[in-house]
Amino acid sequence: MNMDGAEHGQNIKLEKENDPANQENVTQPAEHAAATKSGNPKIEGVSLIQLFTPQQVREHIQGLRQWVAQSKVQAEKNQAMENSTSENSCQLCAVERLTFEPPPIYCTPCGAHIKRNAMYYTMGARDARHYFCIPCYNEARGDTIVVDGTAIPKARLEKKKNDEETEEWWVQCDKCEAWQHQICALFNGRRNDGGQAEYTCPNCYIHEVESGECKPLPQSAVLGAKDLPRTILSDQIELWLFRRLKQERQERARLHGKSFDEVPGAEALVVRVVSSVDKKLNVKQWFLEIFQEENYPTEFPCKSKAILLFQKIEGVEVFLFGMYVQEFGSDAQFPNQRCVCLSHLDSVKYFRPDIETVTGEALHTFVYHEILIGYLEYCKKRGFTSFYIWACPPIKGEDNILYCHPEILKTPKSDELREWYLAMLRKAAKENIVVDLTNLYDHFFLTTGECKAKVTAARLPYFDGDYWPGAAEDLIYQMRQEEDGCKQNKEGTTKKTITKRALKATGQSDLSGSASKDLLLMHKIISFVLTRLFSPQLGETICSLKEDFILVHLQHACTHCCILMVSGNRWVCNQCKNFQLCDKCYEAEQKCEERERHPSNRREKHALYPVEITDVPVDTKDKDEILESEFFDNRQAFLSLCQGNHYQYDTLRRAKHSSMMVLYHLHNPTAHAFVTTCNICHLDIETGQGWRCEVCPDYDVCNSCFQKDGGIDHPHKLTNHPSMANRDAQNKEARKIQVQQLRKMLDLLVHASQCCSALCQDPDCRKVKGLFRHGIQCKTHASGGCVLCKKMWYLLQLHARACKESECHVPRCRDLKEHLRRLQQQSDSRRRAAVMEMMRQRAAEVASNAG
Repeated sequence: MNMDGAEHGQNIKLEKENDPANQENVTQPAEHAAATKSGNPKIEGVSLIQLFTPQQVREHIQGLRQWVAQSKVQAEKNQAMENSTSENSCQLCAVERLTFEPPPIYCTPCGAHIKRNAMYYTMGARDARHYFCIPCYNEARGDTIVVDGTAIPKARLEKKKNDEETEEWWVQCDKCEAWQHQICALFNGRRNDGGQAEYTCPNCYIHEVESGECKPLPQSAVLGAKDLPRTILSDQIELWLFRRLKQERQERARLHGKSFDEVPGAEALVVRVVSSVDKKLNVKQWFLEIFQEENYPTEFPCKSKAILLFQKIEGVEVFLFGMYVQEFGSDAQFPNQRCVCLSHLDSVKYFRPDIETVTGEALHTFVYHEILIGYLEYCKKRGFTSFYIWACPPIKGEDNILYCHPEILKTPKSDELREWYLAMLRKAAKENIVVDLTNLYDHFFLTTGECKAKVTAARLPYFDGDYWPGAAEDLIYQMRQEEDGCKQNKEGTTKKTITKRALKATGQSDLSGSASKDLLLMHKIISFVLTRLFSPQLGETICSLKEDFILVHLQHACTHCCILMVSGNRWVCNQCKNFQLCDKCYEAEQKCEERERHPSNRREKHALYPVEITDVPVDTKDKDEILESEFFDNRQAFLSLCQGNHYQYDTLRRAKHSSMMVLYHLHNPTAHAFVTTCNICHLDIETGQGWRCEVCPDYDVCNSCFQKDGGIDHPHKLTNHPSMANRDAQNKEARKIQVQQLRKMLDLLVHASQCCSALCQDPDCRKVKGLFRHGIQCKTHASGGCVLCKKMWYLLQLHARACKESECHVPRCRDLKEHLRRLQQQSDSRRRAAVMEMMRQRAAEVASNAG
């Protein structure tokens, strides 16, 4: 098929490829694709349209011209083009030129957003690309600029303007030679077999099916969301969701006096866990210095999971909702033991049907709430005790998970998002899943009533990307700066800065002895919160920041020590509703004098009765297998995939195509993992266009060289590369083999980096060492197009994302991990800055209204 786009007056890209899609170590020959009238191979599933009936195709085309999720002005403009189509217009949507939203660019050193039409400097390619804003470039005096400890010559940097536009890619029908946008045609450029596959446009396809020339492909021809691996977690969430949807639909039918089948319901929903990996969260050194006396852990083991919801809309499974969670099990130390953190949550409003439930809430809200409740039930059954939510709206211009939201979608305010979560949690409380609701500040900082817990920053949980660790790090930095400035002052100067109000809040009576850094930090935190929660001038609450940090108790908390109880007895008071003690505090209570026992503010004392805790597992062991995904192991990796390939969700037509491509990547985990190159001419080999040795590892030749030499110069048999249509990746067993092969490669990478033997018997070890040497000596590098460097760079990045070793010997591992950490830190800093700006604006509004 023709994908050049020259008829439209310019060279239009097929797809912004990270690397060609190829497999390694496949030895079985594949059958040749069927010949077609155009002479191109018939590749099944090159367009998702091939699975549609004629009626579904017509509905798809009609949907394209409705421009769902676009602004009214833009939709009317596009619809008006239907009456003035030309030979340069898309034959499906009737619009000629559509451009993608430009991905956001951030300065590598300072993290600042480089605005549209601003100048900047850059170098590298893809994940290895660095950007420099003009201020950072000018501040770096001399001929170099330092990034991650490496000095980069300024002469290698390219000055550019942030005004680039990328037009949507085109594809030409091999039958009628009409042009369509690849997105409109649901065309998968990754399955195009080097541009040689035959493509039939939807209009020709309808004619062929209705005339009996062909039939729609079976749904199994292209793997979808249902074909993704099922887990105990996904099954449990689906079971919970489908049961609640059935109940909701029955209630709606009764309300309208209709039968169950007469009212619309949510259908074709699929929930899947696409990533579930073990990680280690390393604690910052500054924290460890602060909490030396507390024996604060240096790291917390956890499991990171990505949970997605798909719904089939107009024949396409669309990614509608996703969330990332961090699970800290019973093997983690306090304060993270048995805690779960909701790291990120995101959705787009394309859910069908767009109706309300009997309670008046949108059906899509009902579904998203029930997914969360189903997950909370799963956590409770596993033995987790607490669930943390930071109700932080996304920053304008940035995305949580899904890239590029609809322009008509309003970003919720902080109080609206908080109420969204609280409404869900109130439902969970009615189901006896949630035991209690509070917030981070009230639970850890206030010592009211009979609470005897020590107020210390060491009790706060430490989560990756959360507000508290970042804010505390900023405060610790301020403390260090103040310490440096106070070195010339007398001892005790620092003590005077701690107010009586702060001492009272921390439960301290005085500062006898040396003032601990912990207490200083707590003072700063409390001052930080108090000055933002209350206006001294107005004397009233102006900001509910503390309410945004929601703490969910899945088990009961001891009133005295605030520990959530998982074993032994829970000693309850039948007269006081919320009073309960753990075994340890109950024993201490019995040793107290009568006047100090519960209730401490009354003469008459209450009896406590034991309730045995039997429903909490001894450990939180996860029975699901590890699920690794290069693109979903963290939010930033998925955003990078979407931004680099323009997988946008700003309109339904793009959301359908983007979801199709996301599913393709999930089902083909090594689709572009390796750049296969010809061992003779050293050029890249397109998928299905080369030959591989059945004996020698990593020996491939392209079709051109094979036809020249016929394999005569090679001692072993060469087997034709499998075409995309017959690739073994289209079955689950082969996907497991692919993952195993990838793990083997990563293990080999670690081995080669540690192996000191020049006579290592492993031939692959010598090959990887050769790549190491090449990387040191190469003058072209991956950014310049060196194929070997590209291959090694990919493996190094993949290793760094999964590596949990603090002293890893793999080259560049530490630098790459630091690069990923900095990207995440800059994103977190922008979120905290946005929260502070929101608080400032609220304070200004209150002051203005009061004036």
